[in-house]
Formats: sequence, structure tokens, C-alpha cells
Amino acid sequence: MENPQNSPPTEEAEPKKKYRGIKAMPYIIGNETFEKLGTIGTSTNLMVYLTTVFNLKRVTAATLINVWNGTCNLSPMLGAFLSDAYFGRFKTLGFASIASFIGMVLIMFTAAVPKLHPPHCATTSEAACTGPNGYQLGFLLTGLGFLVIGAGGIRSCNLAFGADQFDPGTESGKKGINSFFNWYFFTFTFAMMVALTLIVWVQVDVSWTLGLAIPAVLMFLSCAFFFVGNRIYVKVKPEGSPFSSVAQVVAAAVKKRGLKSPNEPDRCLFNPPHSSSLVSKLPYTDQFRFLDKAAIITETEELTADGKSPANPWHLCSMQQVEEVKCILRVIPIWAAGVLFSVAVVQQQTFVVVQALQSDRTLWKGFQIPAASFIVFSMLALTLWIPIYDRLIVPSIRKTTGREGGITLLQRMGIGAFLSVVAMVVSGAVETRRRGVALGEPTLGSAAGGGRVSAMSALWLVPQLMLTGLSEAFGAVAQLEFYYKQFPENMRSVAGSLIFLGMAGSNYLSGFLVSAIHGATERPGRVHWLPEDLNQGRLEYFYFTIAVLGLGNFVYFLVCASWYRYKAVDRTVVEEIELESGKGKPSPV
Repeated sequence: MENPQNSPPTEEAEPKKKYRGIKAMPYIIGNETFEKLGTIGTSTNLMVYLTTVFNLKRVTAATLINVWNGTCNLSPMLGAFLSDAYFGRFKTLGFASIASFIGMVLIMFTAAVPKLHPPHCATTSEAACTGPNGYQLGFLLTGLGFLVIGAGGIRSCNLAFGADQFDPGTESGKKGINSFFNWYFFTFTFAMMVALTLIVWVQVDVSWTLGLAIPAVLMFLSCAFFFVGNRIYVKVKPEGSPFSSVAQVVAAAVKKRGLKSPNEPDRCLFNPPHSSSLVSKLPYTDQFRFLDKAAIITETEELTADGKSPANPWHLCSMQQVEEVKCILRVIPIWAAGVLFSVAVVQQQTFVVVQALQSDRTLWKGFQIPAASFIVFSMLALTLWIPIYDRLIVPSIRKTTGREGGITLLQRMGIGAFLSVVAMVVSGAVETRRRGVALGEPTLGSAAGGGRVSAMSALWLVPQLMLTGLSEAFGAVAQLEFYYKQFPENMRSVAGSLIFLGMAGSNYLSGFLVSAIHGATERPGRVHWLPEDLNQGRLEYFYFTIAVLGLGNFVYFLVCASWYRYKAVDRTVVEEIELESGKGKPSPV
């Protein structure tokens, strides 16, 4: 009998992972919280910084910020590829965190060192008000570039890395993953609220140097929390480029497109023994059957001598590879629905500020709520709802439905999509009242950007903002968890970057809608729907238009959700692994 001690190591010989989800959470959540505080604290007031400190024109500053934001939202796809294919999530997160810290320090220096920004316009004549020179602008762009690198690694990996700390094979691990997704979004909104209030106040009213130094210090604390927990983390190793496997399936299916699909594909397709310790074995599904042809063996030369591997992976793929590609294709229609759902969220971060400017923002005598601070109500709704939902509502619903999360992820996303439609309808109704009061009754003067200020209290904007926050609490949180669970395990970093890719799409689509409606409604002698003075426009029509689009998107989502099949796991393979590890018992026949 062969001595097992002399046999080569195999995947099964790898040491069993020790999941310390609860113990690891203080470091993970601490890293998340301080990273979000630092990143958002640096970027949220960037428009004011570029126009007042760097003396850039508003159009130039807006263009720079849009390009930078778009690049930050697209970079996670590259970060996800590098993480899943080569470096793993721990190394990618560590490198990206350090890059973000360096970027924030460089941007802080542009405010602290006089030679790194142009002279303030107030100290010179208006004609001599100069913009930044090439060196100053280059130093600033270098800092922003480091933040792009940090965003590419952090946004693609932090969500998946946190979920990696829980054992998905146990009930406690599954519940821990569900709670982690909720608390992840809680930290994000908490950071947004602090950044929009405290950090912005320090930057504008105290000192830009101090206001930009605070995010840098917070990012340093984020790095410290991350590396202190090094010894207890579960670090999933990469298993090669997942995109190569996807390309191989598509290429093989196209080459064999003329073949007839087998009658019993789950038995006839190339299905070698499953050896991956990272990716779960997937059972056969009958959707996208044209891809099955990639796993049809046409001749024996397509296999190696042992018959367990393809001689050319671009000509023959395994059934497992085909099923992984099917998982991705099933997610894409759901992701597309999420892009349009987020358009409603974008509107509450733009036009609602203008509505607040032309409303009565007086809270008590001598104090007015800053117009930009009204966005906090949306985040406040999300922040308050998540712990209530996670700790009170889910356990009670779980008793009825028997599901880990109370209801399915697609049901949560559907509720979020519907609430976004309701939020747009309420927004239109509130704007109709605000405009009517402004035109029909004595007003409170003129707003800073022009136009009469309505006597209607700006607190009427709170309901639409709260509804938007609730729609995100259901829809956006569910999307994060959905992408993580439904993508193949070796592409979870890519799954984490999908939410940011969707946000980029929502911003681009929102900009297109504004431009298109601006052009379509502007006529000679008539003000269009979205003028500088909202009293002379019809912003409510714009909101109602988005509501109609959202309703159509909701119907589309319901069709996609009814067609969607959740990713399953081949229980036979799972039971074999559990028996080999002594963890499980054979299922009764």
C-alpha cells in the first residue's frame, strides 16, 4: 500500500480554514468606517476646493470631478481582475489602502503648502486672479491618481473580503454574511453623514488644511485597523484569471455552434472531477443552452492522456466552466434594472438642493438649514432602517418564511425599485406645491442662484428623501449581497465592483436625461423644464418622467426576477467533501 506521507500534496491536503467572522469584524468594520470617512471627507467638497483654492472655472472643475468620479467607479473592474487572478483580496486591499492614504496626504499638502496652490483671488485684483500652474495642477492630479488606485482595489475587494471571514457552509456563517452586508452599508451612510456635516464645516469655516488633514488621519487609522487583524483573517488565494475561462467558453461555443445539443447534457458533456477548493461545484441548468456546445467532446484528441483535462482549453471546456458563465449572464439583466433604479437616487442628490435653495429653510429664528445638508435625511433613513430591519424585522419574518434573510434578495430589490418610483411621484407632488406657493403667495425674497424663494417650508422635502433612503436600504443593499452570492466564487471581487459600475451608469444616464429633456423642452419664447429659476420651469414633469421610466423598469425587473434562477450547489460534491473532512454524514437514500 502506498504511503500517503510520500504522496504529492493535493487541494484536499490544504489546511482547513479557520473562520473567525465575529472576531475579525471589529477590524473589518473599523477599516471600512475610517476608509469611508477619509475618502468621502476628501471628495465630497472637492468642487468648492477646486474653485476657491485652485481658482478653477466651474465648468473646468465640474469636468475634472466628473472624469475623476467616473474613473474611480470604473477602476474597480481592473482591481477585481488583478485581485481574483493574481494577488488575492488581502494584498490588493492592503496596497490600495496605502495608495489612498498617500493620495490624501498629497492633496492635504496642496492646501498646507502655499507654493502648491495659486494665490487666493482675494489678495489680488480680479484681473490678476490666476489659476494653478502646471506643477501645482500636476501635484494635485497625482494625489487624485493615488485615490483612483485606492478606489480600484478597495471598492472591488472590501465587501468580498469581509464576507470571506464567515463560513458559508454553516448557519451561523450564513447569518453573519447577511448581517455583514447590512452593516457594510450602515458604515457607508454613517460616513456620508459625518462628511457632509462635520468635515465639510471644518473645511469651509475653519481651515482647508485641517479639513483635508482629518481625512488623511482617518485613512491612516483605516490602514492600522486593517493590518492589525492580519493574523486572524481568512485569505482566499486567487485561482487564475476568471475572465480567461469566460472567454474560453464563448470561443469554444462559437467554434462548435454547428453541433446539435445533446438530449441529456448533464450526462453527455465533459464533466471532469471537481478539484477546486475555492469554487463550488455547480449542477447543470438548461438556460443558455447554446453555451453547452463548448463542453461537447467531438474527438478523443480533445482530451489529455488521462482523460481528465482538455488538450486545448479554447476548444473544449468543462460543464463547470459553462455553468459559471451562465451565472454571469443571468445576473446581467438584473444589474441593468439596478442602473435605472439608481437614477431616482441621483436626482435626490442634485435637484433637491436647488429645491431647498428656493424654499424656506428656516428651522428657528436666525438659523437656516444649509441646502446641501438636506441630503442627510436620505442617509438618515437608510442608517436608522438597516439595524431595525436586521435585528427586529428579519428574525420575525424568518420564522414565517424559513429563509435566512426573511425574504429573497430579488424581493428586497423589487421593494427598493417600487419605493424609488413612489419617491419620484412624491417629489413631483412636493415640487408642484412649492412652485405654486412661490408664484401665488408672498415669497421670502430671492435665492442665491436667482428666483423667488417659496414660503413653503423646505422640510416638505424630507418625505421624498426618506423614501429614497428606504429604497436604497432595500434595493442597493440587496444588490451588493445578490452580486456576491450569485457570481462564481472566483469572481467575487468582480461582483463587488458591479455596484460601482452601476453607479457610474446611473450618473451617465441621469446626465443624458437632463440634457435630452433640456433640449426637447426648450423652445423660442418658452422656458424649458429645468431652468436656473425653478419657479419658471416644470421640474415636477421631470420627476414624473423618471417615475414613469422607473415604473417601466419595475415591470422589466419583475419579468427578469420571475425568469431568474438562483445559483445552486451540487449537493453530491458537497457531501463528498464533508465526508472526507469528517464534517458531515451521508444523506439517506
